Amino acid sequence: MAAPALVALAHGSRDPRSAATVKALVDEVRRMRPDLRIEQAFLDLSKPSFTSTVDRLVKAGFDEIVVVPLLLTEAYHAKVDVPEAVAEAMSRHAGLQIRATGVLGLETTFLDVLDIRMREALKDARVRELDALVLAAAGSSDPLANQSVARLARLWGARHKLPVKAAFASAAPPTTGEAVRAFRNQGRRHIAVASLFLAPGFLPDRAAELAHEAGAVAVSAPLGAHPEVARTVLARYAVGAVELVPV
Repeated sequence: MAAPALVALAHGSRDPRSAATVKALVDEVRRMRPDLRIEQAFLDLSKPSFTSTVDRLVKAGFDEIVVVPLLLTEAYHAKVDVPEAVAEAMSRHAGLQIRATGVLGLETTFLDVLDIRMREALKDARVRELDALVLAAAGSSDPLANQSVARLARLWGARHKLPVKAAFASAAPPTTGEAVRAFRNQGRRHIAVASLFLAPGFLPDRAAELAHEAGAVAVSAPLGAHPEVARTVLARYAVGAVELVPV
């Protein structure tokens, strides 16, 4: 019996860098598990669509699929868009079982990836001294999603023994610019911003722009196709595959 197929499901973006990053991440997952059928798909704006990906897998003979949402927080897309897409796909294919896992989430291991991206940004900016950090995320109308970012920010600040603020690119205050200016008003001058985004796009670009305008000395790149992110995708898949086993 073949293992369930894995579909890494991203939101999608008009920015081609976003789809390229998702492809690179899926390629990394494939390198780790060459025995699995692994596909990428998007809810909107990018191709392939989730619908066409499911249709292709069914045509290839798969009747079990595990969907891993490539999302960092349990916000609207995770709570509404993903379940609706899964329900619609199952309604079109009799006998097909699809299990959507939890989102990638904000694993503490992602702090290691944040550190790597930050070191790269500091090296490029030739910055050797920091006295504050800002953790920039997408932001959500769901306060629990924003609180999860704030918790990760506190852990990150404790790791480096530096004050840290969470900031958001949309839907919630403060913006990255406001967070940087708040630190500067306290007399801090060496403030770096980490991009808690999976891939490049409009929101991380906007967060970086506002941070630089406010005086940030460096802004890191998004998490990207790091092996730690790929391992988290496979960890979510493992749980979903077990849940598909009849009891």
